[in-house]
Amino acid sequence: MATTANKNINAKLVLLGDVGAGKSSLVLRFVKGQFVEFQESTIGAAFFSQTLAVNDATVKFEIWDTAGQERYHSLAPMYYRGAAAAIIVYDISNQNDMEEVGNVAI
Repeated sequence: MATTANKNINAKLVLLGDVGAGKSSLVLRFVKGQFVEFQESTIGAAFFSQTLAVNDATVKFEIWDTAGQERYHSLAPMYYRGAAAAIIVYDISNQNDMEEVGNVAI
């Protein structure tokens, strides 16, 4: 959960979505400014952090990039428990992805 102390904010952020939707690409771009055209699939989850100055506060994002494969879906609640925010990532060119967005259980 987000906490504040001396204008420092910690926020747990999780990315959810199907395999190949681009979750890892978004995180790598945000955290490292990189783009890798052929990204390996995430196994379980990957953790990143990024700190930003926002107005007169410092926000530290603790980012969990969850795996999209079906076999890891049962682990997802463990990663997003206590999250301040979730970003649902889907491939707009994939009709199944767009339909599944409504089926995400958080």
